[in-house]
Amino acid sequence: MATVTRRGVEVSTAGSLPPVGQAAPEANFTQTDLSELTLSDLKGSNVILNIFPSIDTPTCAKSVRRFNEAAARLDNTRIVCVSADLPFAQSRFCGAEGLDQVQTVSTFRNPEFGTTYGVEITDGPLRGLLARAIVIIDAQGVVTYTELVPEIGQEPDYGSALESL
Repeated sequence: MATVTRRGVEVSTAGSLPPVGQAAPEANFTQTDLSELTLSDLKGSNVILNIFPSIDTPTCAKSVRRFNEAAARLDNTRIVCVSADLPFAQSRFCGAEGLDQVQTVSTFRNPEFGTTYGVEITDGPLRGLLARAIVIIDAQGVVTYTELVPEIGQEPDYGSALESL
């Protein structure tokens, strides 16, 4: 279990992020067209998992926009934005914003992702949503970088994450 804060109040998560240097745990997601996506489907590419509570909040929206901008400069890298939002909300947001370099996926059918990756918020008003985190997985499926953002309303360290590639 880890702790982060929301507006200065501590909240707990379901565990810890996967360790750097180890194989990334398998994960299943629902895409905006309601089809399934697994991490195994992405092997052969570097993967940035941009994990957050909800695409309909200002900080989460900023992170999706920021990674969408960065995506054009990255070779062999897929940016997957992960939340418990319904795929319809994710699709609406990206369509309205013109974001086409990132892929949004939902955990609504596969809530075990939050526990497996240690990011499910287990108490407080956001209980059941995902904490803000970055997990980078190399083309061989090994975790190379992680960040659990200490304050849910704070943006991740984009520079460190992108430099780790």
